[in-house]
Amino acid sequence: MPRPRRDPEVLPAQQRLENAFWALLRERPYGKITVTDIVREAGVNRNSFYYHFSGLPELADATIMHAVESIPIMDHASTAENLWQEWQRTCIVAFNDPQMRKQFDHLALLAGPHSTIELTEALRDFIRLTLLGNFDLDYDRIDLSTRILLDFTVGGIVGVLRDWPNIEHRLSPNDLTNPDIATVAANLRTALDSSEQRRPVQSLLYSADSACGDHRTLRWYAWNMCLTG
Repeated sequence: MPRPRRDPEVLPAQQRLENAFWALLRERPYGKITVTDIVREAGVNRNSFYYHFSGLPELADATIMHAVESIPIMDHASTAENLWQEWQRTCIVAFNDPQMRKQFDHLALLAGPHSTIELTEALRDFIRLTLLGNFDLDYDRIDLSTRILLDFTVGGIVGVLRDWPNIEHRLSPNDLTNPDIATVAANLRTALDSSEQRRPVQSLLYSADSACGDHRTLRWYAWNMCLTG
């Protein structure tokens, strides 16, 4: 299929389709969103949609992946001595950046009443893959205690996102940088950094984003490569 023509004065079609996904998910349950709704909201034609995505599930995966990847994560190069400062920096940057707050609003929709089990699982998978990718780790080869800590952290993030509409206006940087939360973040950072088995998981996400045609693309491709080596 030929590439759709692009007007340089408007957002690229893929970005408009992803924005339409978030706008419609805010309005209605995912099960009531159709491709027709998406293209109408995005202002693109169906050919443009199917040039980029095989269907609505693939759009959902790509949109979730891009939102998760945009959230700042502590630098892999941080040393044990400056983990606290790095956590503070990460929280302050995320808290004060309007675009980051907007992404949190988007991700919260995936844990909200309009979401589905599949969308919430996609959120969990991409958070997990992004954390692993930041440290070039293979999920299947990290030790059990690190895996448990990772899954515990991912579950906690999803829990916070589920409650995000109720807490976002009361949240301050001090809430995020208190010693208890910082300790959990530092423990996960230390555990991931000390794991010996490394593999560039993050690059798999980008490969999946550009390489595939059927819906199992992004998450399926990345996990399959991560687990099978």
